[in-house]
Amino acid sequence: MAATTHRRLLFRIRALLVFFAVSLAISGITAFPIETELHWLLQHPSLIPDMMEGFIGRAYDAIATTNKNYPSLAYGYDWLAFAHIVFALMFIGPYRDPVKNIWVIEWAMLACVAIFPVAFFAGPVRQIPVYWSLIDCSFGVIGIIPLWICRKWIKRLEALNNQV
Repeated sequence: MAATTHRRLLFRIRALLVFFAVSLAISGITAFPIETELHWLLQHPSLIPDMMEGFIGRAYDAIATTNKNYPSLAYGYDWLAFAHIVFALMFIGPYRDPVKNIWVIEWAMLACVAIFPVAFFAGPVRQIPVYWSLIDCSFGVIGIIPLWICRKWIKRLEALNNQV
């Protein structure tokens, strides 16, 4: 019975970690074609809430102009995408040994919380609308939920391991 519970719990932890890591990598990879994505979005205005259309249009104009005149600055977006991929790879450790590498989950939870001060400090400095900072913060809220569940499951797995 305990072995079955252990296997099932380990499977759930690993599935959640794979989901989280893949989501993190995909969200970063979207930074590579940012100009193309914004252009496509502006071609489909029904997908954009009215209050965001102006901001998205200005963001597209800024990126398109910058890419045309200073393409090397887009390299920063490349590194943003790379960082997401590297962070996703960090979850290999908890995948292999969740109990030993629970610190990665806890570090990621801290990173989710750290989104808030960055969004609310850097946002106004960079003239980002408050609603967009809230969207950025939603990544922290959405991200911390599966991490918290995963941490809870890892603690349960650790308790099972200690019983054996």
